[in-house]
Amino acid sequence: MTTDTSVTPPHDAGTTGAAGRISLVGIGPGHTDHMTARARAAIAEADVVVGYVTYIKLVADLLEGKEVVRKGMTEELDRAVHALEAARAGKKVALISSGDAGVYGMAGPTYEVLFQAGWTPEDDVAVEIVPGASAINACAALVGAPLTHDFCSISLSDLLTPWPVIARRLDAAAAADFVVALYNPKSGRRTRQIVEAQRLFLRHRRADTPVAIVKSAYRRRQHIVHTTLDQMAEQEIGMLSTVLIGNSSTFLRVGLMVTPRGYANKYDVDQGFETREGEKAGRSLSSGLLGWIEGLRAEQAAGAGLAELASRHRLPADYIEQVLAAPDEHAPAEASTEETEA
Repeated sequence: MTTDTSVTPPHDAGTTGAAGRISLVGIGPGHTDHMTARARAAIAEADVVVGYVTYIKLVADLLEGKEVVRKGMTEELDRAVHALEAARAGKKVALISSGDAGVYGMAGPTYEVLFQAGWTPEDDVAVEIVPGASAINACAALVGAPLTHDFCSISLSDLLTPWPVIARRLDAAAAADFVVALYNPKSGRRTRQIVEAQRLFLRHRRADTPVAIVKSAYRRRQHIVHTTLDQMAEQEIGMLSTVLIGNSSTFLRVGLMVTPRGYANKYDVDQGFETREGEKAGRSLSSGLLGWIEGLRAEQAAGAGLAELASRHRLPADYIEQVLAAPDEHAPAEASTEETEA
């Protein structure tokens, strides 16, 4: 089902006669230099600022004259309830998260509390999400360019998520060759999770896979360690750390962790970036979807069975079967302007 919804511009959120407003503010990695202008404005407009005590400290210079509500690490729902109560009383509330409020932040818990209270977008309390730079972006910027290709983030916190669920995600991401950012990797009580994550990754990745561990990015006690997958769990890691694990192509050079975008698959770097034989600029690789299907059919015609094809391409046999059974109706189209960078 597709639903079209109109969005009230952030600057109009408080001028619609609403009883109050909740701004879910992502403050970025922690230094005010990396906060967006809208995040600063939302805090400036607020009557009440609610947040985890550490995050409150990070924006202390912006809080003069405001009611400040400091909450503990595990009191996310309490923060959301307090924000709603204040907004119902007609106040403008800034509910702050480090990084981005929608990435392991307060946006999700707040909507859960709102829906439980019967809130809808037509309610007198307006809700705005102010995006910020997440830890994955901040940490990547400090260590080089590790996220230039496909990546994902996984939290190792099992306070709310069963470990088998986390382990399956770790194993799948490792097998699929994603660059992976591990959030909440370790705490005073949770010390084994990072060891188990390492164990799962070593099933699929080389021991010398580059790993960067960034603590307190862009904050006063910022600390960066470059290591390898087999040495990762031995490093100093805590709740303020983010662990970036490279993929099979990621390399470390002159202190910078870089994941290639894949240009070498199409262009010969040693020959002035000339297009490789069989490839075309601005078009899918010869091993892209259509080229791969053509090759798959040729392999089948040569006698390869489904089980062999599945093993050879490391894909489920039923998927291979469906691809081969599908009609060949997708002819190559002209390259769009969005594809011209490759």
